[in-house]
This record gives sequence, structure tokens and C-alpha cells, in this order.
Amino acid sequence: MTTTFREAFMAALAATKIPVRRIASDSGVSYEQLKKFSQGKTESTNADDAIRIARAFGVSMEQFLRGELDPSRQSAIAVVGHVGAGARVPLNDSYSKGDGHYHVACPPQLTPKGLACVEICGSSMEPAYLDGDLLFYSRPAMGVPSEAVGARCIVEDADGMAWVKFVRRRDGQPEGLFDLVSFHADHPPMYDCALHWAAPILMHQQKAFAERIEPPVD
Repeated sequence: MTTTFREAFMAALAATKIPVRRIASDSGVSYEQLKKFSQGKTESTNADDAIRIARAFGVSMEQFLRGELDPSRQSAIAVVGHVGAGARVPLNDSYSKGDGHYHVACPPQLTPKGLACVEICGSSMEPAYLDGDLLFYSRPAMGVPSEAVGARCIVEDADGMAWVKFVRRRDGQPEGLFDLVSFHADHPPMYDCALHWAAPILMHQQKAFAERIEPPVD
């Protein structure tokens, strides 16, 4: 089945989460023209504009029509919910694959595949992490892997609350229980917590430096 240019364009927007306005800027094709095209109000574009649009996604026209996108452009990471740093916050990461509250650009130090992101709510991890900052992690299916013990992690406790804490095990502590330690002196450790899962933090990004990516125009 032959893929039309519009089908390839819509698939590229969905895969990359790059805003139509940014593609317009990068390609030199007018935003209004691309907006109408994405909404199906116009069904075609001229060959020169099509080549410029494909290049804005970092590939040739042939690659674009085959759905072969530049991996560096497929860098939108879903912010799947909030995580408590002193506040009791349920982690809502039950979105469909690739979906979330909003999206941010993947930091260049990380690989987008399998990556998730949460926004901090609270102050118990100050001064390391501030309210509104972002934390990137790769969530295990379930359980607490060995690399999570003795590390700063995103965790979900037995009550379904999500936290950013230092995960600690004490000598003689019952199997399956952990201490969740804060950095701020006003927030004492949470002792003997059962956890659904824990994921080491791969990267911290201050909110001022997060590049928020708006969804494509429907």
C-alpha cells in the first residue's frame, strides 16, 4: 500500500511530537499552510515544499515516505505524572504508550527509548531537587532491583503513592521493606516501607531548562 505524503506527515508528527509551528519554522513552509494540511483541509502540497518538510524532520523525501525518521528528532518524552518530595502524590503513569500530562525534549545525554519523566511536587529533597523540577527514569515492570538500593529513586509505595527518595536497607530489616530517606532536615525518613517498584533516577533537569513540547495540531 502506497503511503501518501500527508499520511507520512501525520505519522511523523505523532512519532516526534514536534509542533507544526516548529516544522514551519524549520522548513520555511508557512504555518497556516501546514496547519490546514495537518487538519485535512488541503490534501496535497507542492514537491519543493514536501522536500523542505521532509528535511525539517532530518531525512530525505524517500526516507520520509518510508517512515524512516531521524532518531534525534524522535526525542519527546512524556511527563507521566507528579512525584512527591514531601507531598503525598499518586503517580498517574497509566497513560497510553507515549502519552502523558505533557511532553519535554529528551536531554541529549539520554536515549529516548523506554524513558519516562515525572515532575517533583514538594520540598523534602531540597537542595538537590526543587519543586517543579523534572526527573527522568526507566521504570521496571515491578519490584526493587539491586541497583535501586542505595540510590536516589522514583518509587511507588504499597498505597500507590509516588515519591522521590533515597532508598535504603538496614541490617536486620524485614525482607521486602525499605527506608525512604529525604535530603531536607525537616522531613524525617519513612521507615519500613513496602514498595511496588523503584527506579533509579537517570537524570535531573531544573524546570527552567526543560524544553516543553506542545502536541501537534490535530
